[in-house]
Amino acid sequence: MPAIRPSETQDIPAITALYAHHVLHGTGTFELDPPRLEEIAGRRRDVLAKGLPYLVAVEGQRLLGFAYCNWFKPRPAYRYSAEDSIYLATDAQGRGLGRALLAELSEQARRAGVRKLIAVIGDSTNAGSIELHRSVGFAHVGMLKAVGWKFNQWRDVVLMDRTLGLGDTAWPEHPPP
Repeated sequence: MPAIRPSETQDIPAITALYAHHVLHGTGTFELDPPRLEEIAGRRRDVLAKGLPYLVAVEGQRLLGFAYCNWFKPRPAYRYSAEDSIYLATDAQGRGLGRALLAELSEQARRAGVRKLIAVIGDSTNAGSIELHRSVGFAHVGMLKAVGWKFNQWRDVVLMDRTLGLGDTAWPEHPPP
């Protein structure tokens, strides 16, 4: 099994390339133009500055995937809810790597104070991502019909969530960073 570890600055070019592939060929993200390296670096810095996890899966020197979470919304009332993002290289899919990466992300998010992890999955036909999230305990909570326009077609968004730790059964011990 490939190693899962915190992302490092030297991973940014590989993360940028992997994400660009998904932007240009997939509907899991609704971005239309691949972000430049500087933009991906800035997004990573933002996640880490908030005390949230940004992980990579590597085999030898090759990056096979990455996952991170960021606050669901910027308003303070949402400070215990984060949205996950996970992307794998095409040839790394179907090997259990996504499950391992998302499970580790969930655990690290819980340790960072996240009580609810939310998946906002681009395209209701994205069976791989939907099943991946279900396999680690996410439940379907809704769908936004035809909210994205990509590849000359309307796309839905599937909403799933997973309670982490004590969830809403207890008061927060401390606010997340």
